[in-house]
Amino acid sequence: MLRVSALFTVPGDALAGVAAAGARPSRRTLLAIGTSLCLYEAGMALNDWSDRDEDAVDRPHRPIPSGRVSAAAALAAAGALTSTGLALAARAGRAPLTVATTLAVAVWAYDLRLKHTAVGPAAMACARALDLLLGAAATRPRDTTPALRAALPHAGLLAAHTYAVTTVSRHETQGGSTTAPLAALATGVAVTAATTRHALHAAARGRPPVEQTPVAFTGLVYARTALAPLLHAALNPSPLLTQRAVAAGIRAVIPLQAALAARAGAPGTGLALLGLAPLARRLARKVSPT
Repeated sequence: MLRVSALFTVPGDALAGVAAAGARPSRRTLLAIGTSLCLYEAGMALNDWSDRDEDAVDRPHRPIPSGRVSAAAALAAAGALTSTGLALAARAGRAPLTVATTLAVAVWAYDLRLKHTAVGPAAMACARALDLLLGAAATRPRDTTPALRAALPHAGLLAAHTYAVTTVSRHETQGGSTTAPLAALATGVAVTAATTRHALHAAARGRPPVEQTPVAFTGLVYARTALAPLLHAALNPSPLLTQRAVAAGIRAVIPLQAALAARAGAPGTGLALLGLAPLARRLARKVSPT
């Protein structure tokens, strides 16, 4: 129910936010990561509670319709995880708590009301962006406004990717959509270009600066992870290929976070985050991230 394989996509939000704010990870960064993990898992549990009737038809193997987890237990887990996440954010400071509360509202609103509406993908994208901003706010609680302003462009790129993948995910059980994968493919190309532009320009002029190499490398790993499955789903929008495109889009969050961190001047953080990708891929073979 908690999609443990997708948890690897969470810590990078806060760490990319820290890098974008021009700070170094600290104890408050750990609190932000803990908050993110709790709220992410709360969303997973709440999603299964909200979709229990739909899953009974389309995904009878899921924990609630299969009877392995009761609906009441899933809802209680969502509430407990949300409370724990907000308690951790409160320890990081007032500004992180404000961002985390907004994030929690976005998560609950998406799962309970917005998921199947036209604004559903935007709500999910907003949640991802807020998660990155949480890292920036937690690391620089006394200088929050400049930190958030510096992190906004990075949050926007992460939100664009999330919006595109969420749009494709709406067709993963039935398939049949060529438009959604094509739009997501175009978005992925644009995100790759925006992330790696300066690094690739440096390479075109000759030997790139050492600090630009991790940016180009992580950005190209993102493109390799996300774009090919989307192209396959656009050419053949079957449920299987659409599901693979969505799973790849979720995994691609990790190299995107790595590229954003490296782009913000933290290549070590970026390369360290990239090391999570093989672990996420290996675990996804046992526990689906979708």
